[in-house]
Amino acid sequence: MSGPAGHARPGPAHEDSALLVARGIAKRFGGVQALADVSFEIRTGEIYGLIGPNGAGKTTLFNVLTGIYPPDGGTFTFAGQTLGGLKPNDVAARGIARTFQNIRLFGNLSALENVMIGRHVRTRAGVFGAMLRDARTRREERAIEQRAFELLEYVGVARRANDLARHLPYGDQRRLEIARALATDPQLLALDEPAAGMNATETASLKGLLDAIRGDGTTILLIEHDMKLVMAVCDRVLVLDYGKKIAEGSSAEVQKDPQVIAAYLGGDVSLNLKGAA
Repeated sequence: MSGPAGHARPGPAHEDSALLVARGIAKRFGGVQALADVSFEIRTGEIYGLIGPNGAGKTTLFNVLTGIYPPDGGTFTFAGQTLGGLKPNDVAARGIARTFQNIRLFGNLSALENVMIGRHVRTRAGVFGAMLRDARTRREERAIEQRAFELLEYVGVARRANDLARHLPYGDQRRLEIARALATDPQLLALDEPAAGMNATETASLKGLLDAIRGDGTTILLIEHDMKLVMAVCDRVLVLDYGKKIAEGSSAEVQKDPQVIAAYLGGDVSLNLKGAA
């Protein structure tokens, strides 16, 4: 089956099929050590969760991975290539797409146009070429528009294709961000709190979308505060606290880990995860 990014459906994830390898990642802001010696591997075809209390370093790790911040130490290797010193657009071109904790859509453009902008990462003409409007570019633009609409259908917001992004309900804006990220044909989709602000019905629908994206061949890295969603969809979970890795393992293993329990309110975190599996 061809997925949203045109990848073939992956087989089961194996130990030797690491798509992303992080080794000793460190980041400091002044006197604050935001990340300290963080190492992990994400296997091809899995949903990998990244959790931790507020201020644990989760979004900082995303920002270092995607080229927004340079690391102060350590390396990322993606699909066998080092990601050192790349700008965000170069990281996207390598096959890593992301969404943001605070939605970053072009509010005065339509939903369809927002996804088309994401698609230009994978075109010959690019955004500037689209302005020239020669015959080849016009053909390419038609293909981009068709693909963008397909992605809006895929995430469930095609009915709002021509509406301005700022007029979309909050849950639809979250889905639109995912569609725009998928438009870059990523191998790894990094989602920063996609369920934030969603109600229970919207979150359940999001779970189905994440399962579909993974099933159609895209590996997912997920930051999320909704522990029920994390435990329901993630194959493995990494836990950060004060910029340090304190646990990694399956959902069942992580929620029973004493350091994780201590990090979350100092109590029995399993109470917050009941019914998540």
